[in-house]
Amino acid sequence: MSSIALTNVYNNYLTTYSPKTVSRHDTHKKSELRGVYNSIVKMNKEAPLYLPTTSKETQNYAVDLKENARELHNTLAELGGLDQQGLLSKKSAFSSNEDIVSATFVGEEITDGSTPEFDIEVQTLASPQENLGEFLDSNGSVSLPADTYSFDVSINEMNYEFQFAVGENETNKDVQSRLMRLVNNSNIGIHADLVESEGQSALRLTSDSSGLPYGKDHIFHISDDHTSKSSGTVDYFGLDYTSQEASNAKFTLNGDEHTASSNEFTVGKQFEIKLKGITAEDEPVHVGLKEDVDSLTDNVSRLIGGYNAFMRAASSYLSSQARSSNLVKEMRGIAGRYYNSMESTGLNMKEDGTLEVNPSLLKETALQSEDISETFSYLKDFSSSLLRKSDQVSLNPMDYVERKIVAYKNPGHNYVSPYTTSAYSGMMFNSYC
Repeated sequence: MSSIALTNVYNNYLTTYSPKTVSRHDTHKKSELRGVYNSIVKMNKEAPLYLPTTSKETQNYAVDLKENARELHNTLAELGGLDQQGLLSKKSAFSSNEDIVSATFVGEEITDGSTPEFDIEVQTLASPQENLGEFLDSNGSVSLPADTYSFDVSINEMNYEFQFAVGENETNKDVQSRLMRLVNNSNIGIHADLVESEGQSALRLTSDSSGLPYGKDHIFHISDDHTSKSSGTVDYFGLDYTSQEASNAKFTLNGDEHTASSNEFTVGKQFEIKLKGITAEDEPVHVGLKEDVDSLTDNVSRLIGGYNAFMRAASSYLSSQARSSNLVKEMRGIAGRYYNSMESTGLNMKEDGTLEVNPSLLKETALQSEDISETFSYLKDFSSSLLRKSDQVSLNPMDYVERKIVAYKNPGHNYVSPYTTSAYSGMMFNSYC
């Protein structure tokens, strides 16, 4: 497989099956990976043999379950759920102006009584590079001889050559549209779109990344001076005209000047910052940690949000996947075991099995509690149950798929099959291989 084709495979996986972003909890130690492998071996040792799943809808369902289980696992991990004692103790960050700067606390537990905080002033946001081509008559014929053309794109220390044909009597918009698809399908870090105005159209190329690479004054460069096929399209379509140069974000932290190539960065390994706008003069945004009660409220809301997202994902297949109802019932059963405690602290179960939070009752309960950890201790057990279920589904979502058994293994006299779950690779790659 070429590097571009392989990139397309991963892009299909990410956009089709994994709508969420990858988190820092998706990296693992060797010991953790070994534990996953051993769990797979143990799970498949006595499992019967099934017919392969060929239905595209069923394959999407299985991988979607696996990915949503991973997302639930990561949500619990973010809240400290991997260590039951740390659950609900996670601090939450606040920003005095969320429209300008948003903040998330990602640091370790604060034990010395300090409260990290800072003021931030934003002068400029990081911006991507944009090349806007010539505006040409959309329905006019291309003023280039019919031939095979190519141009070169340099980006991220890599060079790519794009080849395409121009036929007789093709319109400018036809060729521009073809170039747009060619660039977008390549997934090299540039997005292409058409800008249309009063019967004219131009091709616009925008970098996915923002900010300037170290020691450079551009993110990408387009040329056909030394290309392998006929040249002339760069000049004709104006592909090399930079209408907006890439720039770094400029800001101050407690008065000290800083720059960043992205509008999202980490401060002191404690806060994840996202810049959204420019601050007014002498009006810095203050970032710090919320009070314990407010942090608790945020943590509970995120915990319930993770549970609800998983429930909705499983419930969305009730009409097409018969065994998905088993997973929904199991999730409802987990929440049902703690229903009385939930109801008394501001959490209620809805008819569809999802949970809703009464923020005012939740906060009032926390404020009146002599020991918050004791009052909400049931949530630690609830979290542990969800974690076990998410890991189980992640290891083998096929438990919730209708399958035909081919044969049962001879108990105690069989070979382990640790690669059974490699079927997921086929589910993700079968349209490319």
